[in-house]
Amino acid sequence: MVRRVDRVALVVCDSFGVGGAPDAAAYGDSGSNTIGHVADAAGGLRAPNLAALGLGCLTEVAGVPCGEAAPGTAHGALVEQSAGKDTTTGHWEICGVVLERPFPTYPDGFPPEVIEPFERAIGLEVLGNRAASGTDIIRELGEEHLRTRRPIVYTSADSVFQVATHVDVVPLEELYEWCRVARGILDGDHGVGRVIARPFAGPPGAFVRTPDRRDFSVPPPGTTVLDRCLQAGVSVYGVGKIGDIFSGRGLSEFRYSRSNDDGVDLTIDYLRRPGPSLVFTNLVDFDSKYGHRNDAAGYAACVRAFDARVPDLLGAVREADGMLFLTGDHGCDPTTLESTDHTRERTPMLAWGAGGREAVDVGTRSPFGDLGATIADLLGVELGDGLAGRSFAAELGR
Repeated sequence: MVRRVDRVALVVCDSFGVGGAPDAAAYGDSGSNTIGHVADAAGGLRAPNLAALGLGCLTEVAGVPCGEAAPGTAHGALVEQSAGKDTTTGHWEICGVVLERPFPTYPDGFPPEVIEPFERAIGLEVLGNRAASGTDIIRELGEEHLRTRRPIVYTSADSVFQVATHVDVVPLEELYEWCRVARGILDGDHGVGRVIARPFAGPPGAFVRTPDRRDFSVPPPGTTVLDRCLQAGVSVYGVGKIGDIFSGRGLSEFRYSRSNDDGVDLTIDYLRRPGPSLVFTNLVDFDSKYGHRNDAAGYAACVRAFDARVPDLLGAVREADGMLFLTGDHGCDPTTLESTDHTRERTPMLAWGAGGREAVDVGTRSPFGDLGATIADLLGVELGDGLAGRSFAAELGR
């Protein structure tokens, strides 16, 4: 018998990988372990609140021992079934959609049948059009962009078409419109997972990306856990990139965040709304600011800063008589210096609000959709057929 809850907070710490994916070699990611390696590089990771949730039980994390997992918590690891290791794929699988074929990638840049119609539509030729680190290509081509207004287009090992422009040259709304144009072109065989607006600011030599990024994703190919929640009368609130990842589908409301701290604040605000709800949050700073920059020290500091906010999340969940789940969507090991790309890893499943007198180990689960199915079960939402995942709510001791 599962005791229901009225509110659930599901927080995706973007790129929180804990190593050990069984098919990592197929993705060139053997040995990757984002959290474990970040802790090693930092000489130990002091994160007492994440330790109390059981993070140290999932992989060896220097400074975060397994023995500190607290009563009323649950921990386990999730293994992805979908092809790929990107944000969209990971979030969709959490919500019950498993992709058999990965989104297309463009390691040699985009072909003429993509670039030429985009250039005609915006009336400018592009700069770049190759796979690159975002900060590197902005540093390299930013001055030419300032002179010519030509947008910087680039991609990565992920299925993304990224458009970078300076806020003093291209207004944000115009950049977003250019990305909508690209989204319309990138369809069918060229249906990339995301078109990403990458605004930046500052003078040459000191360019910085602003928090006004927007992702224009393809819509999910079918019904998700979020849709089922809405149909059952459960409000679904998105924080951060969630609205973009799901193209607004399955959401009662969503708000963009400007930092991890802002994302935590918005999550708490939504948890205080009346009525049954799922608050679905993506905290992207781990990935975008540190994982992709191969900045292990920065990543470790970001984990410590988030750890300090965990009690605030727990307090809000406690007030709502609900549950908190923390997970990831993929890895992005910043110690893999030959690459700045995502890594194929297991992700954590950390929960607070379980009813056991001891910490519960739910083991290794696959697909990611087991987590979404569990949350639906706790909220009293019937998923029906067609969604991947099996609930482990009965194992949580509620």
